Amino acid sequence: MKKLSVEELPLKAKEMRRDIIRMLAEAGSGHPGGSLSCIDILAVLYFHIMNQDPSNPKWADRDRVILSKGHGAPALYAALAHAGYFPKELLTTLRKLDSPLQGHPDMRRLPGLEASTGSLGQGLSIAIGCAMARRLDNRKYYTYAVLSDGETNEGQTWEAASAASHHKVDHLIAFLDYNKFQLDDAVHKICNMEPMVAKWQDFNWHVQEIDGHNLKQIIAAVREAQEVKAKPCMIVAHTIKGKGVSFMENNNHFHGVAPTKEEAERALQELV
Repeated sequence: MKKLSVEELPLKAKEMRRDIIRMLAEAGSGHPGGSLSCIDILAVLYFHIMNQDPSNPKWADRDRVILSKGHGAPALYAALAHAGYFPKELLTTLRKLDSPLQGHPDMRRLPGLEASTGSLGQGLSIAIGCAMARRLDNRKYYTYAVLSDGETNEGQTWEAASAASHHKVDHLIAFLDYNKFQLDDAVHKICNMEPMVAKWQDFNWHVQEIDGHNLKQIIAAVREAQEVKAKPCMIVAHTIKGKGVSFMENNNHFHGVAPTKEEAERALQELV
């Protein structure tokens, strides 16, 4: 699959943001805030970094993406559609009866999905399994996991973090979509996880801290992580919930509320 240049990536990310707005407005439900915050990470992975073949989604040597924050499915669906795993026209069927584009990813229904996710806290464990299978099978692919900051409240996340470092799991690169909000409120009000970077370092991960909307920083962080041996990698990506749409940015109302038709029109005007 042809990879995009650094100069081409911002346009691709903007196109996917527009698709997120359209599909959520059409569905009348879904999660815009967290979908918009992780789109730059997915744009870099799918269109600049990953080895993949949309015509052969079960290719044994493909790189894997586990979207642990399954409620961000619209972002993943946009990436998969633009990458050619399925027609873009299917995006408008999000959350509709009999559509394979369910509210959370269902790997039984759609090509390119590596896991059915949405029960928060489980994705990192799944990603570790993929990475350990790579080692057993003597293959070279990378497994990328995208976590929400809210799910770091979950104990399973830290059990997985401990297991990955104990077993020296490499070729595992996780992103924390650190937009500082979860369903009910700001993360620090629900269960403050700071110091976040130090926590992952204490679990003996290779940790980097970046601007999760700076494409060059995302690329550089992945390239550094790919060189790390015998250790899992965490990229703490500071992001903005609702990034790209002024009235959605840092507005937790849009955690799980789709834009109205009028709000969608405003959003699309900003994303020209």
